Amino acid sequence: MRLVDVEQEQEVRIVDIQGGKGVARKLQQLSLMPGDRVKVTKRAPLRGPLLVEAHGRSVALGRGVAAKVEVEQISS
Repeated sequence: MRLVDVEQEQEVRIVDIQGGKGVARKLQQLSLMPGDRVKVTKRAPLRGPLLVEAHGRSVALGRGVAAKVEVEQISS
């Protein structure tokens, strides 16, 4: 599953980053790496960005970047 497909308020774990070095660098600058748990807190309308929470802070990710992040559901 891709991060862009995650429902609002759902928590997932980053498994892999499918984009090139630029996408990986951008996510690393935001402290988002494989193994991290993230929660989608808001989905902007009209294909706007996603607001995700990780490590106690919120960051906005464009849908293009979020589409390149592979995630898995966390079992409750």
